[in-house]
Amino acid sequence: MKDTVKIIGDRIRNLRTSKGWSQEELAHRANLHPSHMGRLERGEENVTLESLEKVTSALGTTLEELFRVLGNDSEYRDTSVLFSIISKLNSRSVDDQKVVLKLIDDLIQWKDK
Repeated sequence: MKDTVKIIGDRIRNLRTSKGWSQEELAHRANLHPSHMGRLERGEENVTLESLEKVTSALGTTLEELFRVLGNDSEYRDTSVLFSIISKLNSRSVDDQKVVLKLIDDLIQWKDK
């Protein structure tokens, strides 16, 4: 099991890269020093609530969403692909999201046969 600080750092990195931002870009938007941002993403430094609030605000997400990756049993799972899919669908209409969901359901049924 990975350390929680490392998991949160990975989660921040996944959200940042899904937006196509560099560490410097996120640091600027969050009003944090770029080297501090790098240490947060690498899990080298404990993050404060103040820094987390700045980062989540800059990313357009919530603390709840940031911590959701931990799950109920705090077991780490690589969710980078899932979050990339969510990020792409987030900007689409609900009707488009329903079409993609139907396609996913159909693909899963086909693969399970």
